[in-house]
Parts: sequence; C-alpha cells; structure tokens
Amino acid sequence: MKTEGMLPQLPTFESAEEERLHLKQRLAASFRLFARFGFNKGVAGHITARDPERQDHFWVNPFGMHFSQIKVSDLILVNHQGEVVEGNRPVNRAAFAIHSQVHQARPDVIAAAHSHSMYGKAWSTLGRLLDPLTQDACAFYQDHALFDDYTGVVLDVEEGKRIGKALSDHKACILRNHGLLTVGKTVDEAVWWFITMERSCQAQLLAEAVGEPVKIDEENAALTAKQVGTPEAGWFNFQPLWEMIVTKEPDLLE
Repeated sequence: MKTEGMLPQLPTFESAEEERLHLKQRLAASFRLFARFGFNKGVAGHITARDPERQDHFWVNPFGMHFSQIKVSDLILVNHQGEVVEGNRPVNRAAFAIHSQVHQARPDVIAAAHSHSMYGKAWSTLGRLLDPLTQDACAFYQDHALFDDYTGVVLDVEEGKRIGKALSDHKACILRNHGLLTVGKTVDEAVWWFITMERSCQAQLLAEAVGEPVKIDEENAALTAKQVGTPEAGWFNFQPLWEMIVTKEPDLLE
C-alpha cells in the first residue's frame, strides 16, 4: 500500500492474484470486526467481495462458521448460480440470493455487507429512512433506500432482485423487519458504512426515546454528506480498524 504524507492511500495492484489476496484479507478482517462489534447472530449475516477476474463470482463466509473464527483460507468462492467453486464448505442460501443479485444489479459494487445487528434490525421495524441527526448519519443523507417488503428469510433470487432494485444507486438499504445492507467500491468502504449506519440507527433510537431530535438542515446535511459520505471517506475510516484487528488477531491472515 502506498503512503503519502504518512496517510494511507487506496492500494494499486500488479496482478489479479495480488488484488484477490487483498480482498480476501480485508474480508476476513471484516468478519473479525463484525464479531467484535456484536453483529453476529447465529448463522445469519454475510459480507461478499466480487472476484477481480471472475466478475460473476464472489467471495463470502462459509455457512455456519462463527465470524470470530474466520480466516482467509476459510472463505469460499461462489458463482451466480449458487455453486461453490472454491472451498469445501456450503454457502448460506440467503447470502447467495441477496448478494448475487446486488452484485449483478450494481457492476460498480465490489463488496456488500449484511447482518442482523441489534440497532439496525430494531430501526428497520419502523419502516423509515434515517434522519440527518448527526454528522455520521449525514453520510447516508439522500443516499440510502428502504426495502419495504418483508416476506420471510430471503431464499429466492427474485426477492434478491427486488432488494437490488430498491437499493438502486445508493450506498445502503434498510430491509424492513430484517436489518441493514451496505455496499461499496472496496470491502473497506462497504464494511465501514455498515458499522457507522448501525451506530446511526442506535443514535436515532436513543434520541427519539428521550425527546424530539433536532435535524440538521437540508443545506448542511447535503454539505456534510459530501464531506463524510464519499467512497474515499468510507475506505479511509476503515483503515484504523484494519490496523487494530490484524495486530490483535493476526491469525485471520492465514
């Protein structure tokens, strides 16, 4: 990774193999972070990364493995027919149904993250978009959507298509009565959006529990969104978390 003025910069790669390893390392680190943040819930939840060569394939966590135990070598490669191409563990059918369609609908998206995190799923039951209450929440100002059609566990690709359509060109989607879905041009970005969106849900739930929150006005919300809601800002915010988790849990790179 190149650095300039001591700040990390978006990486460049000499080969697809190098890029693939980078993606898988970031993916494994993201599962460890989700575990630390308490975003794991039984076998629910998945983060995917599009393969740099096989654009209709994505890397994902194996079904039934705890996020805190996932290593690079545990990740599986799945195609858009739901077949495991690399790895010897099964894929979560919901992960396939949702992520295959999101990746297909959004060629610009490299990674997508979803879990049944506590505040995200609590907020999702309200069937509302987030308000611009805080600087962090402004990252999603006019850049997130609502999928208002819960029909049970997502096992059908047709529902995945509807989620992809609802997401449109936004960075995030609230799945009513289900949870959050975030996407990005890097694993780092998609995962950071999930983390900060979960916290934004928490902040709004807390604020509304004790009173009537004061919203940031439209002009300043839009300005702040341009400052904190860019792909580069999402990527950069992830970097301290990456440094922390690989220092504390280096086995994830195995």
